[in-house]
Amino acid sequence: MPEYKAPLRDMQFVLNEVLDFEKHYAQLPGAEDATPDMVSAIMEEAAKFAENVIAPLNEVGDREGCRWQDGVVSTPTGFKDAYQQFIEGGWQGLAHSTEFGGQGLPVSMYNVVYEMLASSNHAWAMYAALTNGAITTIEAHASDELKQAYLPNLVAGNWSGTMCLTEAHCGSDLGLLRTKAEANSDGSYRISGSKIFISAGDHDLTDNIVHIVLARLPGAPEGVKGISLFVVPKFKVNADGSTVGENNNVSCGSIEHKMGIHGNATCVINFDGAEGYLISPPHKGMSCMFTFINESRLGVAQQGQAHTEASFQTALAYAKDRVQMRGTVRKDPSKAADPIIVHADVRRMLLTQKALAEGGRLLNYFCAQQVDISHSSDSAEQRQQSETLLALLTPIAKGFLSELSLEATSNGVQVLGGHGFISEWGQEQHYRDTRITAIYEGTNSIQGLDLLGRKILASDGKVMAPFVELVQSFCRDNSEHALTQPLQESLEQWLSLTDKIGEKAASNPDEVNAAAYDYLMYSGYVVLAYFWARSSVSAELALKSNRDENDFYQAKLATAQFYFERLLPRTDSLAKTILSGANNLMALEEAAFNF
Repeated sequence: MPEYKAPLRDMQFVLNEVLDFEKHYAQLPGAEDATPDMVSAIMEEAAKFAENVIAPLNEVGDREGCRWQDGVVSTPTGFKDAYQQFIEGGWQGLAHSTEFGGQGLPVSMYNVVYEMLASSNHAWAMYAALTNGAITTIEAHASDELKQAYLPNLVAGNWSGTMCLTEAHCGSDLGLLRTKAEANSDGSYRISGSKIFISAGDHDLTDNIVHIVLARLPGAPEGVKGISLFVVPKFKVNADGSTVGENNNVSCGSIEHKMGIHGNATCVINFDGAEGYLISPPHKGMSCMFTFINESRLGVAQQGQAHTEASFQTALAYAKDRVQMRGTVRKDPSKAADPIIVHADVRRMLLTQKALAEGGRLLNYFCAQQVDISHSSDSAEQRQQSETLLALLTPIAKGFLSELSLEATSNGVQVLGGHGFISEWGQEQHYRDTRITAIYEGTNSIQGLDLLGRKILASDGKVMAPFVELVQSFCRDNSEHALTQPLQESLEQWLSLTDKIGEKAASNPDEVNAAAYDYLMYSGYVVLAYFWARSSVSAELALKSNRDENDFYQAKLATAQFYFERLLPRTDSLAKTILSGANNLMALEEAAFNF
């Protein structure tokens, strides 16, 4: 059974040496308690919880799965006890308002903790992550009365939350949803309909489950412009936040039998005239729901990176120990074979995992930093810049990191060979569990369309401006660094490619859909190149003053070089497929698709 170890040294490198979180927190209003000592203590305690409490449950959850019987859902052995330890430790309220019982630390502090949770046990970590999204959505959009009734118990972790969007007939096309909301005389609404694929939709971990539900009011406009947003508890709630105990006509119709994340209950949730409360303006539910959706997309980016990290740890330990075949340069000529880490192709797979795990961490923590600023900065200009950066980087982080987690975990299986294919080593579970990250919270095709169509082309490229300036400023300040020129060239090629797609799309709208996925991946490689260049500069500076960690910093330089020479060139083939146009996809008549 593999053992997960939180990569605290690399996390500290990203936080302290590359992204300068100490300065970030010192300048962030309300972050006074996020001192370096406090941050370090939280990380160390989170590591202990992840490594010792929930990591051992990862294989248990996969093997047992959740159980549904007569409408009652039970989680795997040990999940409930671990969740109780989680809420007793105050982890659920770490980054939530002190007004509702939270600790008031920056959102990014929880992101650091969440990486450890997701790496050690993705399925278990989802219960807490969805509750965070529900808290943020209620706090952003609900009335003061609803906040007082729901948030204290959610922040404490006594209750959990979900997001209820998808229905059987509409999938990601939420404009087609049919769930109804009819007004009651007391200001509440009767919610009726059925939602599918609801992660953590029902379970035995908390006293109540609070669903954030999209539904239509009578006479609502067609499509997404006619959707409203409601809070609907499993058990009815009094105004003071106590639970009535009466079931609210909310039931779990079944749980899904899935490829992975077996320890998380993915449910069909039925609302049969359930009592709910409007938390968006009428017909404005989708815009409010994006508070939850965008937070969840960044969480999925972390899940993809987390699986890459965990799979890399297992593969690296195995490669150092597994003796097989002779290296070109013998490590120990007296032995019949060498550890497989001496072989170049094994190193290709390990370095790919390492580059994506550590580069993904940089991207995710940078995004978390921007969330902090967008929520709390005193400067309207800084808030706007961070919101624009997040508009660009959220679909890239979600789509790129989740997509490449499939490659990275596949490499993890391959390094172990036959041992990777069996369950004992955990690699095949990472491969199965991470597969969902490319699907939920908007498939990666949808992320590409969001990035290229709704964000970049719709803004005439203006949404790219803050990030482009960051890269150009970095290149100006580090003009003598070896990676600056290839980074600058990659940026220029990205901008040129964007212009060419825009020109083609002006005469053929299919060009956007045809290019979107490959464009998303192209963008991801360029964005990660920027962060690896920053990492390389920080490592070189550290080597001038810190010879005690020579191996750590030399590894950073070598991995950055690997990324630029082995992974970034993938953009060349992506550019060719993008510019080949839509015709090779659309020329075949539908009737000719046959078997």
